[in-house]
Amino acid sequence: MVEFRSLEVFYWVASLRSFGRAAERLYTTQPAVSQRIAALEEEFGGRLLERSGRSTVLTPKGRLLLEHAERLLRLRTEMIQAVAAPATVSGLVRLGVAETIVQTWLPAFIERVSRAHPAVTFDIEVDVTPRMRTGLLRQELDLAFLMGPVGEPGFVDHPLPVFPHAFGASPALRLPEGRVTAEALARHALVTYPRSTVIYQQLQQAFRDQGVIVPRIHVSSSIATIIRMAVDGIGISVLPADVMRPELARGELRLIKAEMTLPPIRFTASHRMAPDDTLVSMLAQIAVEVARSHAGTDKPG
Repeated sequence: MVEFRSLEVFYWVASLRSFGRAAERLYTTQPAVSQRIAALEEEFGGRLLERSGRSTVLTPKGRLLLEHAERLLRLRTEMIQAVAAPATVSGLVRLGVAETIVQTWLPAFIERVSRAHPAVTFDIEVDVTPRMRTGLLRQELDLAFLMGPVGEPGFVDHPLPVFPHAFGASPALRLPEGRVTAEALARHALVTYPRSTVIYQQLQQAFRDQGVIVPRIHVSSSIATIIRMAVDGIGISVLPADVMRPELARGELRLIKAEMTLPPIRFTASHRMAPDDTLVSMLAQIAVEVARSHAGTDKPG
């Protein structure tokens, strides 16, 4: 009798086209994966997969089995979601997180998951969006809170509330209390996210749209570093106001009323669609709920 675990192994080998990557995805060994596939092939009386160089391709019999395996795994997932008690859900989730989320609602998310699903653990990587996107595509991450959407076939992008941009400056810079023009901003250096991010590109374009020469822009993947540089008067930080709250409250920074506007930062909770993604899809939905609660809205931004 075919076991669900064997079908799960077969599904991931077929999807990733690799015994080794399937083993990594399932936290097992390559010999164990090979044994499962060999047992399936013996049970069904023929080859299901053919190795072609460094890749693995499905045989006609394998393609037929994959169709049925996907349906069975999806039905099992629906059954678990409908019947299983939350406390029985377990697993290790490789989670990628943008630092903006770390500095805002990630602690509330972890606390919520820990209360509802105490057997779930996280392997958390804080990184910039381009690298997290690559991690999702390569199956190195299960779920990511990033500047999305990923927008690739086979992926789900759950919209999260937006973060409006804000300009934070040290009082020592003596910027006007009223509206500050792009020309006045450009007299100072700016400090923001890395050059590989869409925010950096939007900032440059915003100055060009105003007919102003783009000023010096310092970048860092560390929000703490960006804020520290702004507090020290090295430049004006371009970040969500939410992550600058402590410095704003202490008077170390103040928000500048810039005439120049930037699009808000849009995040998504993104993951690959898979018939056995009970845990990941559930966590993505929890993330949406926690993020909306943090933003004080019942709707995604």
